[in-house]
Amino acid sequence: MLSEIQETIVKSFQVLQTTQLVKDKYENILEHLDSGIILFDRNGMLTFINVQMARLLGVSRSSIRGCSLTQIIRHSQMGRFNKRKILRIYKETIIYKKRYHELSDENGRYWLLTVTYGDQMDGDYLISAKDVSDHKQIEQTAYQNDKLAMLGKISASIAHEIRNPLTAIRGFIQLLRPHLLQLGKDEYARIILMEIDRANDIICEFLNSSKPSAPQTITVPVLPLLKEVVLLTESEALLKGCEIVLHEGQSALNISVDVKQIKQVILNIIKNALDAISDLGHYHIGIINLEVKEDLDNAYIHISDNGKGMDHNTLARLFDPFFTTKLSGTGLGLSVSYRIIKNHGGFISVNSTAGEGTEFIISLPKV
Repeated sequence: MLSEIQETIVKSFQVLQTTQLVKDKYENILEHLDSGIILFDRNGMLTFINVQMARLLGVSRSSIRGCSLTQIIRHSQMGRFNKRKILRIYKETIIYKKRYHELSDENGRYWLLTVTYGDQMDGDYLISAKDVSDHKQIEQTAYQNDKLAMLGKISASIAHEIRNPLTAIRGFIQLLRPHLLQLGKDEYARIILMEIDRANDIICEFLNSSKPSAPQTITVPVLPLLKEVVLLTESEALLKGCEIVLHEGQSALNISVDVKQIKQVILNIIKNALDAISDLGHYHIGIINLEVKEDLDNAYIHISDNGKGMDHNTLARLFDPFFTTKLSGTGLGLSVSYRIIKNHGGFISVNSTAGEGTEFIISLPKV
């Protein structure tokens, strides 16, 4: 009888030990996932958080384990940005019953949050956060390319329809010109022809804006190119009380580009920066910084300002054709810039915070 009891105890101990080993193994896997994991029990107390989620929240795991949601929000280590995000997730999950949320952090990375609760969780709430920035970038690039391609088709169609009647009008005016000359009204014909030519030039400019030509590339050093752009914009910057600072590093760095097109891109960005600084009023001291960096394959042109910045909604549509926040803007400048950099085999990205400023990063292949 005693031996049977001892055998049962040993078996129970072995089962317990095996269960604990399995539990430790799975906890170890969860702790080191590249996705963030956090678990709340039915009473709202945090029972588990892995390394990645703690890093996202900017707190140590030991300091918040066993805390309630209210205690976490009041945590001294947690930043205001993360507190706002947590409150937003709580509101949308509890009040609006949403199970999926897409958020961006301070570094511009996108995260997909999934909330699991209900009968299968026995009253617990499991929140997972997965980095989907690469997928988001691919999606945005494909969407942008589709819109730019559509813009090119529309522009070509409009230009063709307008050019045909203009050509006919020009021909008839030239036929009438000798009769107008006899009447002493040759000046009228000259003005009409000049205005028709001006209309044709506007159409050509619009076509070039919506569908930039293939780049005619030459090898140039980056810094002299940037210096030329600074010289072109310096006087306008002074009038608006701004300073353009070119950080002269990486002097030997060369790129193969269409100089005219790349100048157009940088001028567009600097002029937008000047407008963003002007919107803050005359008493705001504006600074625009230009800096060149590199890695093994690419040169990076950083253009940052301390203007009014942009909110998330503006950032999401920034490179859309015809989207503008200016009263007199066409909304083509940045969409054209995006196409030009893409045609050069590069990429253009932007980071911005409302009220703090904006930074554009132009990536171009090195020679």
